[in-house]
Amino acid sequence: MRLKPTLTALFAAATLALPAGAQECVGRNLFDTMAPERLAELRAATSGVPYHQGLFWRAEKAGQRVTLLGTYHFADPRHDLAMARFGPEIDRAAALLVEAGPEEEAKLAEAMTADPTLIVNPQGPTLPERLSDAEWKSLSAALEQRGLPAVIASRLRPWYVAVMLGISPCMMRIVETRGDTGGLDHLLIDRARAAEVPVRALEPWDTVFTLFEGMTAKEEEDMIRAAMPAAEYADDYTVTLTDAYFSGDSWMIWEFGRFDAYDKSGLSRDEVDEQMRLAQEKLMDQRNESWIEPIEQAAAKAAAQGKGVVAGFGALHLPGEHGVLRLLENRGWTISPVTVEGIGDGG
Repeated sequence: MRLKPTLTALFAAATLALPAGAQECVGRNLFDTMAPERLAELRAATSGVPYHQGLFWRAEKAGQRVTLLGTYHFADPRHDLAMARFGPEIDRAAALLVEAGPEEEAKLAEAMTADPTLIVNPQGPTLPERLSDAEWKSLSAALEQRGLPAVIASRLRPWYVAVMLGISPCMMRIVETRGDTGGLDHLLIDRARAAEVPVRALEPWDTVFTLFEGMTAKEEEDMIRAAMPAAEYADDYTVTLTDAYFSGDSWMIWEFGRFDAYDKSGLSRDEVDEQMRLAQEKLMDQRNESWIEPIEQAAAKAAAQGKGVVAGFGALHLPGEHGVLRLLENRGWTISPVTVEGIGDGG
């Protein structure tokens, strides 16, 4: 198995990374051809979610200041706009907080090299034994496109399969060619290291391996089924989600996945909703709650030096009742948007 691209995909997608750049993967924006009534449903499902619009925010409390950046984990030239706006803030900051810094990524790579059973189940049952013939045929073809032969794919752990289905084959090739994702997270880290600003991880390096513990066999299998529709038109899905990110419509991305699964996964609406609830809880809500204390501690320490901190993490961690912004607001922080021309305004 080619470690570098699969590792990148694992880390990005398991943190609810937003898929690859529309600038480099050719496809169509599915919102443009969506039936008006379905698009209206998507917008209605999104409209009541706190902080659903916007990518960049400021949180302030008693002289403490945190700049919060909703990131996109793959390369796109529009990241230059964000870096021009926030690069100087990083230079002045006491620390940059990220999901995983260079040390954490290195430990993750080492662990996957040393112990393949982290993502491969050597004992079984295999995925062909757990899924129907038709499901396995579609799944193995999708994974083959992502560089995973059926003989390997058959023993992958279901959570890892769902992760891989979220990355288009086009972007896998681009990442392999580049050698890294080129995402906003890495640009922030590079800027901080150049300015000798400490980079601190918000969670342990092995978090990704604990996120899906306790799921039943059916929940694991349904996780794959819910992820399959997007895999069948990955480049279109990629373009759609990328455009949504740069328009600042973070939660539209989430609801689009839900409604797409309603239509094409073969699961009932209740089963899809349960999968979405589990995914939100494990990938976002629990992690968001664990990040608040280190964010507040870093902000307090920075304020004592007359400085602020910058925090950058996947954009889907910002919205919602259990999103980072509402959690901070509930603890007395004042939240305000930060505008960047060309991003978050339909650009």
